[in-house]
Amino acid sequence: MFNTFAELITYNLLALDPETSFGMSVHFFIYDVFKIMVLIFTVMTVIGFIRTYLSPQKLKNFMAKSRWGMGNLAASTFGAVTPFCNCSSIPLFLGFIKARVPLGIAFSYLITAPLVNEVAFVIMGGLFGWKLAVLYAATGIALGVIIGIILGKLGLEKHLILEMEDAKIHENALPKTFTKKLLHALRGTKLTLKKLWPYVVGGVAVGAAIHGYVPQEFFTNTIGKYEMLSVPMAVLLGVPIYAGCSAVVPVIFSITANGVPLGTSLAFMMSIAGLSLPEAVILKRVMSMKLLAIYFGVVTVGIVIIGLLFNLLL
Repeated sequence: MFNTFAELITYNLLALDPETSFGMSVHFFIYDVFKIMVLIFTVMTVIGFIRTYLSPQKLKNFMAKSRWGMGNLAASTFGAVTPFCNCSSIPLFLGFIKARVPLGIAFSYLITAPLVNEVAFVIMGGLFGWKLAVLYAATGIALGVIIGIILGKLGLEKHLILEMEDAKIHENALPKTFTKKLLHALRGTKLTLKKLWPYVVGGVAVGAAIHGYVPQEFFTNTIGKYEMLSVPMAVLLGVPIYAGCSAVVPVIFSITANGVPLGTSLAFMMSIAGLSLPEAVILKRVMSMKLLAIYFGVVTVGIVIIGLLFNLLL
């Protein structure tokens, strides 16, 4: 549906050439803005409605009492079975935050959701073998659990802008009737969309420009040319590219076939899937720059460590 809508606007209504960089950028922009805005509206409304049946404080207390990282494991595993890219996973992350789920647990979902999904798992199994696919999925889930636990222990909730601004909405008594519950959920969604839409548009615009005017071959050829390229450099090269993990796996297979170490290639893929400039722009609206820098920094270090370990062991 999203792609059909984007093609209709870009190639039929605007009559742009799909073979040009500008046409590809516009199509990418319309597709992703439409998709993310619909996801935000749908997810935030559904979660807001469900939340009217739950006490936010009770939910927070229940999740906070999970021991030995079980809440993080549940969130990370849930992220692994949701087929979202990093920007598309943000609406559900926001839903967790507004439902007062502990920040570390919400981050476990946000980290794992774009890295691991069933489509990427099947493609990786077919190209690299099922043992490596299972190992990669387990590593992605473990990364989400470990980093989520670390971030949860740092007491960073005060750096959440959206929660602090919207918390007063939930202090009143929860609505009782179905109609009032639905209206309550829609009002919360309206407030969220009002605050987020400029950042969604700006973030996707960055991704669209890179998608249309900076060919992915630039990054892949750079890694392929310098076989001794360090894992950290591969991660830094991957961040500007905005793409889903399942779309990147075949590219990583080609890079690896040209002699680039597997760990370096996987780190490159994880940075593409798990971190991106559009994601940073959108997240900046709901968290402080300090928290955003901590999140990106810790995830980057985690990906680098995984890449080095894969190079050492495989």
